[in-house]
Amino acid sequence: MMIAFSWARLWLVIAGLAAAAPGQAQTGRFGSTGVPNVGPPEAALFPNLAALQDRLEEQGWMVRGQATFILQGHPSFRSPYRGESSLAPAANARNTLSTDLLLGRTLWQGAEVIVNTSVTRGFGLSNARGLAAFPNNEAFRLGSTEPTFYVPRAFFRQTIGLSADSVPPDDDPLRFTRPLPRERVTITIGKFSTFDIFDDNRYAHDPRTQFLNWALVAGSAVDYAADARGYTLGAAVEWENGRWAVRGGVFQVSRVANGLFLDPSITRAHQALGSVERFWTINGREGAVRFIGAMTRSRQNRWNDLFDTGFENFDKNPNGYRRKLSGGISFDQQITRDLGVFARASWQDHRVQSWMFTEHDASLSGGAALRGESWGRPADTIGLGSNVGFASGGRRRYMEAGGIGFIVGDGRLRYRPEWVTELYYDARVTAGVNMAANYQLAVNPGFNADRGPVHLFALRLRTAF
Repeated sequence: MMIAFSWARLWLVIAGLAAAAPGQAQTGRFGSTGVPNVGPPEAALFPNLAALQDRLEEQGWMVRGQATFILQGHPSFRSPYRGESSLAPAANARNTLSTDLLLGRTLWQGAEVIVNTSVTRGFGLSNARGLAAFPNNEAFRLGSTEPTFYVPRAFFRQTIGLSADSVPPDDDPLRFTRPLPRERVTITIGKFSTFDIFDDNRYAHDPRTQFLNWALVAGSAVDYAADARGYTLGAAVEWENGRWAVRGGVFQVSRVANGLFLDPSITRAHQALGSVERFWTINGREGAVRFIGAMTRSRQNRWNDLFDTGFENFDKNPNGYRRKLSGGISFDQQITRDLGVFARASWQDHRVQSWMFTEHDASLSGGAALRGESWGRPADTIGLGSNVGFASGGRRRYMEAGGIGFIVGDGRLRYRPEWVTELYYDARVTAGVNMAANYQLAVNPGFNADRGPVHLFALRLRTAF
């Protein structure tokens, strides 16, 4: 009770600061599909291409792209037993590659169509199982040895200006590089990631440029709508004026737990997401706090249901649809010109199983990111973050009885909270090319004190235009 009270008081202090300070809104940067040109073409890796991109944008076309390669592995670790969703204890390494081509076209004032095509290949460690805070957000359970083509985003967006004044464009790779009305309403309809709009964080949201771990990309106990690759169909409406933002959306959910296909019964299966956000500037340093809530209705089980109907029904409740609430708070603050800090807290209804994102029932995370200005590398970043994830009593009973989840499950359990800490150094090699070294320490993987700790090492290479 004392811990809960302390966290509540902390967030009330943050909210109080937010209400008193002026600020500027931030928008999503999840899974960067390219980089907007913010300087002269001569400064780009391919000057002629950058000049062509600028000319096309003047004509109402957007062309951007990226490629990210991640090699990740771990040495052997202690494991007296294992189950179907365990991280394999033998020394192991896997790699993933994602490539994106982003195309956009303006239609009329404030209206645009965005299409993101992608080719991916590779696998996560143990086929992306074994840690609820999985260490590579570029990996999912549908890995492949051959290149696989799909379309993660295809949406229409209408921006309606409500003020005569404008603000400079931000670094959202899904937007054209043109000024935006300070006060505006944005309507988005189609296929995209809920992370494109919700739970943004200046220092911990993009696995291609920041932290790799799932639990440091978003609040890991909010069961964000997504298919097994991380995307969904839906509609969102956003209002923002530079100091406040209110965002809401309705999205399809997966047909089965962590499934690739979305449930077509949209009147019975859906997720409503909402966020109220406050932005401020204190002595020239920007900050933000976001309060997020979700209501999910899907074929999910209550934990007690599984003991009555059988563990084989984990993927889909045979008796109908259930409702679940979840929510979170996300905070970031610039401390100096180069240093920023972040924190998140998230929670979901402990009586009902997770369905889409990962298998934390509550989580706390925080950390910092520092740019390399002081050592003569202003385009480099070093980041340190940590997440503690908790399992509900129902999940513990299920796992202790041998139950297997869609991402964790050792067949037995000696429960402890799962704790993962991540350290990375991302270095600019040349314009448009970055290389990052990454280390993660996972204690009690899959909530199990009998296994681990696990030391995970990764190398990330990325090019973007």
